[in-house]
Amino acid sequence: MRTIDFSPMFRNSVGFDRMAQLADAALRTPAAGNQTTYPPYNIEKVSEDDYRISMAVAGFAEQDIDVTVNQNSLIITGKVEKADDGDAREFLHRGIAERAFERRFELADFIKVTGADLENGLLHVSLVREIPEEAKPRKIEVRPSVKAIEGKKAA
Repeated sequence: MRTIDFSPMFRNSVGFDRMAQLADAALRTPAAGNQTTYPPYNIEKVSEDDYRISMAVAGFAEQDIDVTVNQNSLIITGKVEKADDGDAREFLHRGIAERAFERRFELADFIKVTGADLENGLLHVSLVREIPEEAKPRKIEVRPSVKAIEGKKAA
């Protein structure tokens, strides 16, 4: 079991509780050799505040895919419902997996999912960074301290 004590890092910081959670989740992720690569995906930066996740989901229809945002996690799941239509298909080669999957993406603060589109076997999930005014940098005025001198005359 791997444990890391992050308390020395947090002595000089305020509000980074989520960083410890992310590090803990990364340690719980299976080793690279055991990690699934299905379905393949891309993450691209479209503009300064816009991002897109594109995932290859050949064989899946809109009703087979579920896109959910839960706090700072984006969860994409897919499951093809097999129809019992009586036609038994015999495959000589089956390269299109159509197997169930779940992909999780950790979203940074202020990242919002704005939509999802399925086009030509690719699922495109659009994301945007929306920083509220109160979270944007602002200049704090430094004022001189004025103290009244009581009972003494100024020289």
